[in-house]
Amino acid sequence: MTQYHNISPVYDKNSKVLILGSFPSVKSREAQFFYGHPQNRFWKVLSAVLGCECPVTTEEKKAMLLSHNIAVWDVIGSCEITGSSDASIRSVVPNDIAALVAETSVTAIFANGATSHNMYKRYCRDAVGMEAVRLPSTSPANASYSLERLTAEWGSQLLSVLSE
Repeated sequence: MTQYHNISPVYDKNSKVLILGSFPSVKSREAQFFYGHPQNRFWKVLSAVLGCECPVTTEEKKAMLLSHNIAVWDVIGSCEITGSSDASIRSVVPNDIAALVAETSVTAIFANGATSHNMYKRYCRDAVGMEAVRLPSTSPANASYSLERLTAEWGSQLLSVLSE
């Protein structure tokens, strides 16, 4: 059965960095916000990289992103997916990433994991005209990466762009 993306992108004209996921998990779709699964380490990693308190509410999360010129969205607008399994994704309809980038000051795109990176390359890169840097996934399925290792790898990539 086709699932539809139900979360609006977070961005404004000052966004310099775009972080792309693949498609919202079941928990994220229920919460109607990005990285809603309690075991996903996205918010812990990003707040550690940025040196701020880990946000709890949707409003706190949006404020943290926008105050650091970070935009967040997903590559896929709709697809067939079993549960939250990226491996099961079929019949992809991408989001219009190029339109979002055109409305912002984005100079770097980061993909949260292999699936978002591969989907971006396949469906969006040519229209956007910008490569995406693949970061290790913050998903609980990526158990080989500790929180510390994720934070170090994300930090080394993100901070160089955000400090420009």
